[in-house]
Parts: sequence; structure tokens; C-alpha cells
Amino acid sequence: MHPMTEAIHAYTLLAAVTAPLVGAVLVMLTGSRPNLREACSFAAAAFTFGTIASLAPAVLTGKRFVLHLFTLLPGVSLTLRADSFSMVFALVASFLWIVTVLYTIGYMRGLGEHAQTRFSACFALALFGAIGCAFADNLFTLYLFYEIVSITTYPLVAHHQDREGYEGGRKYLVYLTGTAKGLVLPAIILTYVMCGTLDFSDNIRTGIFPSDTSRLMVTITYACLILGFAKNGVMPFHNWLPGAMVAPTPVSALLHAVAVVKVGVFSTTRVMLYLFGVDTMSALHLGVPTAWFVSFTILAASLVALSKDNLKARLAYSTVSQLSYIILGVALLTPAGIEGGIIHIVNHAFAKITLFFCAGAIYVASRKKDISEMKGLGRAMPLTFGAFAVASLSMIGVPPAAGFITKWYLLAGALDANQVGIVVVLLVSTILNAAYFAPVVYHAYFSVPSGGDVDPSVREASPALLIPLIFTAFLSLAAGIFPEFFIQLIKGVFA
Repeated sequence: MHPMTEAIHAYTLLAAVTAPLVGAVLVMLTGSRPNLREACSFAAAAFTFGTIASLAPAVLTGKRFVLHLFTLLPGVSLTLRADSFSMVFALVASFLWIVTVLYTIGYMRGLGEHAQTRFSACFALALFGAIGCAFADNLFTLYLFYEIVSITTYPLVAHHQDREGYEGGRKYLVYLTGTAKGLVLPAIILTYVMCGTLDFSDNIRTGIFPSDTSRLMVTITYACLILGFAKNGVMPFHNWLPGAMVAPTPVSALLHAVAVVKVGVFSTTRVMLYLFGVDTMSALHLGVPTAWFVSFTILAASLVALSKDNLKARLAYSTVSQLSYIILGVALLTPAGIEGGIIHIVNHAFAKITLFFCAGAIYVASRKKDISEMKGLGRAMPLTFGAFAVASLSMIGVPPAAGFITKWYLLAGALDANQVGIVVVLLVSTILNAAYFAPVVYHAYFSVPSGGDVDPSVREASPALLIPLIFTAFLSLAAGIFPEFFIQLIKGVFA
């Protein structure tokens, strides 16, 4: 590629990262004019996605773009990099930001929510942090943007400014910043001492740790990073996620599908593959124990989800469970397992954002939050619950929905690793997925309300809420029927 073209792509990368930050500033400047404010949010989201998408063709051919901004110490710099792995997360997050902006307009206006300017600005800042994490070229840059996501999403979690909001926000901040400072920061120092650099490796096999490094110290560093990136929802540092459900539904969608938890699993898998590498993890026997460790989260969180009547709470514990599929796949250290884990970043995003969009539409239309109160609502809101059913099929792993692709690759990866026990975990978790999603759809369509009929005033939510959830449900199906683009992108990870 011509040097001038390389430079253009590198600065396109910078534009993609800074566009949400500029968008946040514009939102604050236009706060007194709601239509203009929302136009700025949409424009920032569209521009961010457009710039990221413009890099995709070159990345698909195996190109990697790096932009060095400044150096703090030898081996410690603020540097951005676009490669196959980062593009998977960046494309999904930036695209779903566009959809979420449209949904948020209908939701916030429909409920007459306060502080909409602050809400939209913090939303954009959270995406600034998420896109920065996606394109981080080293552990220092990743940590910096990871903390930006934590700080900027606190006002979103505490948005209602009531006792529950502040309590949920406090738990959110304590868990995420506490684990980052108490575990990730020491791991960064240990890594620098052992390696003399924080730069990620150029391939997933070698990692950056010298062969003569203390096995114990590498293992301790690994454990600190797996637990320290607590946005990944791995137990026992998962309680912030259900607690954050006091936030408005668009925030839940942001937390569970677009940015926050995906930052957690992306950061976790990024360091597993590009800091430690497949060879180091295999030599230290870190892969399979990690897979079994997160298997507990997969099963335990599914059992808790079964006990929740509140729809958002059930979806929250579903997220805790589903995120660990991503880590489990990568931890298997087989090509199929790694592909299955990474593709679930995409498949989970499309399905989970649909489920939360549906939960928000149900609340706006009926003011119902509990599943037991939703009997018969499917007859009054057939499109909303139809979209919910499609997304549920993806979460369960039923073809042709996208989640089937995840389960197929994960099962293949487990068999390739000779881990029959992990196969059993995946099958049991699929049964549990069906057990906590099927009753929601069944009650909506086939149960009769206690009063004998659904309130005649209940009908589908406004088009501003309905269109995004139908669209993302369609994407969840399309990603299962036509997975080639992301599969091809993911195969670049092995190049």
C-alpha cells in the first residue's frame, strides 16, 4: 500500500476514535435545542461508523494500521491500532450506536425523561471510550480508555437521581474502578517489569512474555487481568451489572450490547490472545482452567436468571452468563473455539440489544416490568414480542438465528480440545437458556391475564421504538444466515 494511503488510513483511525468525543461536545452546546442536539448525536454516530467501515476493506486483506500519538516511557505509549480483532468490536459498537440513538429519542421523549442533554453527552463519551478500547495498541492505551468508559457511564446508571439510582451507580463505580485499580493496574506494572513493554504482540501465538520469565509471576499477572476487567461479568465480580438495571432502558442496551460489557470481554480476550498468546497459555496450562472457571458463571447466572420475575433483571443475568461464552471460546485455544468466542461478540450484541429494546417498548406501552404481568401482551404488541422471540432464539442457539453459529463453533472448539465436559456445559446452558426465555414468549401469547383480557389501551409503542427493535431482530437473523463477513474478518486474527 502506498505510504500516503497508509497515512490517510491512520488518521481515519484517529477520526473514528475522536468523533464520539466531538459529538459529546456538540450535544452539550446544542442542549437547549432538542432536535439539533439529537441530530448531532446521530451525525456523530453515523460518522464514527462510516470512518470505521472505510477501514474494513483494507483490514480484510490483512492490513494493520497503527498511529502513534505520544510516548510516556520507553515501551509505554498512547498508540492506536486497527486490526481484524479490533474491527469486529468497533464495527458492531459503532453501528449499534446509530440504532440506539434513534431508539433513545423515542424512549426519552416518550417518558419525558429529565436531563436528556447530559444523558446524550455521556452516551457519546462512553462510545468514545469503547472505540478507544477497540483500537488500543497496548495495555496502557487499553486501560486508559477502559477507565473512561467506567467514569462516563456512571451518570447514565445514576440517571434517575433517586436512592436506587445512586445505590446502583455507587456499586457500579466501586466494582469497576476498584477492580481496575486493584488488579489491572498492578498487572500492568508487573507486565512492564517482566517485558519492558506494554505493546500487544502482532500475532496471537507468541505473546510478549520472554521464555525465561517466572511462570508464577506470569500466572499471577494473568489472573489479575482476567478478574480485573470486571466489565466482563465473570463471577464473583458481576454484581455491578444487575445493580445497574435501575438505569433507563437505553442505558441497559448500552451496558449489555453496545459498549460496557463488550469492552470487558474484548479487553479480556485481547490480553489473552495478544499479551499472553496461545503458546504461553498452553505452556502454563491457563486455557482449560479458565474455560472451566467461566463455565461456573455460565451455569450459575442462568440458574439465577430463572428465578427473576423482573424482565430486565432476567436479561441482566442472561448477559452475565452469555458473556462467559466469549471468554470460554478463546480459552479453549483452538481455532474453532477462538472463532466461536469472537463471533459471539457480534451475535450477542444484535440479540441482546433487541431484547432490551423490547423490554423498553413494553414498559413505555404498558408500564409493565415483571414477566408475570405480561400475560396476553403478545396479542396487543405482536411485533414487539415477535422480535423478542427471534432474539430469544439467538440467545438459545436455535438456527437460523445468529446464536446457533456461536454454539456450533464453541462445540467444535471444545471437541477439538478434547474437553467433553465443556460440551456438556454448553448443552446444559442451552437448556437453561430455553428455560428462562421461553416462558416470557409463552406468557405473552398464550396466557390469559387475571382480569380476563389485556387493557385495551395497550398497543405497540411508537415507531421510534418499534422500528429499531424490528431492525435489530432482523440483523440477529441475518447474522446467522449470512455470517461470512465477520467470519472472514475473524480469520484475519490467525494471520
